[in-house]
This record gives sequence, structure tokens and C-alpha cells, in this order.
Amino acid sequence: MKKQKKYRKISVPKETLLRLPKYYEYLKAISKEGAQTISSTKIAKDMRLNSVLVRKDLAMISSVPGKPRVGFRLKDLMMDIEDFLGYNNLSDAVLVGVGSLGKALLSYEGFKEYGLKIAMAFDIDGEIVGKKINDINIFHINRLDYLTKRLNVKMGIIATPKQVAQSVCDNMVDAGIIAIWNFAPIHLTVPDGIVVKDENLAASLALLRKKLPK
Repeated sequence: MKKQKKYRKISVPKETLLRLPKYYEYLKAISKEGAQTISSTKIAKDMRLNSVLVRKDLAMISSVPGKPRVGFRLKDLMMDIEDFLGYNNLSDAVLVGVGSLGKALLSYEGFKEYGLKIAMAFDIDGEIVGKKINDINIFHINRLDYLTKRLNVKMGIIATPKQVAQSVCDNMVDAGIIAIWNFAPIHLTVPDGIVVKDENLAASLALLRKKLPK
């Protein structure tokens, strides 16, 4: 029987964690071009980052150190990032709010590349409930607690209007959700131990506008 590779449990700074998906996208792009090795210096140059910073980031998660004048074996480095970020371990999630944004999220195939599978969706609109989008069933919100607990889902995605987002969040927590990806433009209040990641489109747009030349 083939032995499973044992990975180290690693704790990295938040800033490093946020850079790792960007490294992965870069590595995936150059692998399609036929590259087999890559150095931290080359990564830093192409991504316009500090070379010392990149070297420290990769040293934290790589199982095989880079070789002088050669760098990392591309396949090994990508596997280390995939393992650390959980890309090779699909996690189920539930989505609440099947409006325009919710439909777009349900239709996006790229989540699987990053270890995320939306198992089911919920809404209150009778015109939507009972249908499927991208082969994902849409149920009435009153079945959230039962189905989430039954399938032991621990991740939730909120794509509702802000007026109901906190209520949906509370329902998710009651159903056993411990990680919430929030697309509603509102700050959610959650108990200790619950992780919330906000995607505030308005804030992102405001930041982009600030960067525009006057």
C-alpha cells in the first residue's frame, strides 16, 4: 500500500497567507508554458516583490528547499502550496442568496481548483427554490439547519441583501457553520471561534477609485 505523504503543521503570518494564492496562480501560469524549475528571485522579479520576502514565504511552506542557481522544482512547490492552502482537499460549502451574485457564484467552475465545492444553495424565492444551477440543488431557507447538519457542512457563503445577512449568519452558526464567506455589504457579528471573511465590493471599488489619477 502506498504511504500517504505526511505534511508539517505550519503557522504563517497573515500577510504570507494572503500572498500564497498569488504565488500559486503565477506558478500555474508558468507551468503551462513548460517551466520545470523556478527560483525565488525570478518569482520576485516577475511579481514585483521583494526577493527576501518571497524567499522567506516559500521557506515556510516548502517541503524541499530550493537549490542554489536552480531554485525549486516547480511541481513540488505547487504541491506544497496546494497542500498548505487545502486546494487538494475539497471542502463542501452552502450558499444562501440565489440572486444575481449568488447565481454567478454557483455557476463558477473555478472554485474546485481551490478546494471548494458548493454542495447546495438556499433562498426564499418560490421561482428559484426547487431548481438547479450548475447541477446544484436550491432549497428553501427553512431547510438550511437540517441539511447543513445532515451533511456536516462547516463553511457558508452569504450572498444576500444586507438587510437579512445577519439573520442568515445567525442561522448558519446555529447549523454548525464555523467559516463564513460574506459578500453582503455589512459587518457580521459572530461568536468566538467563528471565522468571517468579508468581500466588500463597494470598499474595493472605492479603493480602486482612489488609485485613479486625478
